[in-house]
Amino acid sequence: MGLRRARAAAASMRWRNPPRAHPWRAGRGGWAGSQGGPTSRDMTPLAVTMGEPAGIGAEIAAGAWRALRATGPAFFLIDDATRIAGVPVRTIARPEEAAAVFPDALPVLHRPLPRPVTPGRPDVANAPAVIAAIEEAVALARASRAAGVVTNPIQKSVLTAAGFPHPGHTEFLGELAGTGVPPVMMLACPELRVVPVTVHEPLRVAIARLTTGMIVETARITHAALMADFGIASPRLAIAGLNPHAGEAGTLGHEDAEIVAPAVAALRATGIDARGPIPPDTMFTAGARPTYDAAIGLYHDQALIPIKTLDMAGGVNVTLGLSIVRTSPDHGTALDIAGKGIADPGSLVAAIRMAAEIAGHRRR
Repeated sequence: MGLRRARAAAASMRWRNPPRAHPWRAGRGGWAGSQGGPTSRDMTPLAVTMGEPAGIGAEIAAGAWRALRATGPAFFLIDDATRIAGVPVRTIARPEEAAAVFPDALPVLHRPLPRPVTPGRPDVANAPAVIAAIEEAVALARASRAAGVVTNPIQKSVLTAAGFPHPGHTEFLGELAGTGVPPVMMLACPELRVVPVTVHEPLRVAIARLTTGMIVETARITHAALMADFGIASPRLAIAGLNPHAGEAGTLGHEDAEIVAPAVAALRATGIDARGPIPPDTMFTAGARPTYDAAIGLYHDQALIPIKTLDMAGGVNVTLGLSIVRTSPDHGTALDIAGKGIADPGSLVAAIRMAAEIAGHRRR
């Protein structure tokens, strides 16, 4: 099976499950994906971007509106209003109109697409509209006309073919709304928060370029975000080891002693509650997870496999280190099920709720 087919198959398996509610995360920081929270009229609405038009973005946005219309948080969609089906839609001229509209219809800032959309078949001609929706959402958030940005999944290969120079959302958002530190990707669900130090690169490259400084910088950004965005006064960080058994005192590799342990020492020297290097095969167990507020993984799969195993349908992608709030569903465009009416909006609902809660923490 080719890479694209494998990804599509995985997306299909993930998003055929029905939506479900999540409990509050026990203890520190709560769970921003929980039921309740700000109502439609309590706060500035969130901006939700269209994502890849040929994917499931419009369908899950409609599903999210059905789930949230009575309780909020309110949001508006930046998209071509003519392609939204299954729910009442009302075009708005300004974001300020969204809160009043939201209980009765999905508010849409209408941005016509250059080409008609065929579900499952992306068109490079529509890529500029996808990019423009992200830029507009960020501009509205920076101007405080949106409480934050929730991005629907994009098809990176299509944007790349259109000349988009960034690897993905995170890097683009860092350019649009950066704060002078590298943007950091966190994935969160009720049971776990994880942050990878290295992200989308081959494993041998990630290991070769891993440094003590990279771990320290990522952990510091995470620590600051846990306080500012999640309301945790004294965050606890668990730093994963790189090798099996965190190196087993050097018998299974020297990187943990030479790279990871100095990073933990440097963090602790600045007053950050960091522990590690922790053997990765035991740090994500049910007994270990309550002992920290975020786990710092050293490479992509080390951090993401645990959270996706725990909660594939309810995970949320959060970008740390931005001047605005940004969350996203923890899944892709699911081209193979687009247009079939079976996509699960649960992760988008959780992303919207989390964005609203983070925005609330930043206002305090």
